[in-house]
Amino acid sequence: MREASHGPHRPHRTARRPGATGRVLTGIVLSLLVCLAGPALGSAYEGSMEQQPFGPINADFNHALLLIQRGDFAAAVPLLEKVVREDDRDAEAYHMLGLCQRKLERYDEALRSDGRALAIEPHHRGAHAAIGETYLALNQPAKAKEHLAVLDADCWFGCTEYDALKAAIARYEAKGGS
Repeated sequence: MREASHGPHRPHRTARRPGATGRVLTGIVLSLLVCLAGPALGSAYEGSMEQQPFGPINADFNHALLLIQRGDFAAAVPLLEKVVREDDRDAEAYHMLGLCQRKLERYDEALRSDGRALAIEPHHRGAHAAIGETYLALNQPAKAKEHLAVLDADCWFGCTEYDALKAAIARYEAKGGS
C-alpha cells in the first residue's frame, strides 16, 4: 500500500481568489439578504431602497432614503432630482424619484421616472412594481398586469415586488376596478 506523499512531489495548491463566480455568488447572497430585510424597511416592495452593492455612497441619495422612510416624499424629490442630474444612469435613483412622485400623485412624472429606470435596467423589479401601481392609480389595470407578468417571469423563486403588485391588483379589483 502506498503512503500519501507529503514531500516535494505533492501537487502545489494555491488559494483560490474569487473571480466572476465568486462575485456573482456574493451578489446573490446580498440580494437575498436585502429581500429578507426589505419588509423591515417599510412597505413590501419599496424596500428596494438599498444602494447598489459596492457602488459609490451618495449623501443626497442616502438622505432621500431617510426622508422616504419617514414619509416625507416632497422633501426627497429635490435630492433625488439632484442625484439623477449628476448621474443619469442611476436606475435606483430614478425609481425612488418615481416612487416619491407617485406618492405625491404626480403620476405622469412617476411613469417617466420609473420608465427611465427601466430604460437603464430593464429588469428593475421595483420599477416594474411601481409602474404597475401607478397604472392602477390611473385606472389602467391591464397595463398594471403587463408589469405583473414581467415580474412573474423575472422572479423565479418569488419576490416581494411581484407579491406587492399582485396584492395591489387584487385590492383594486375588489374595490370594483376591472
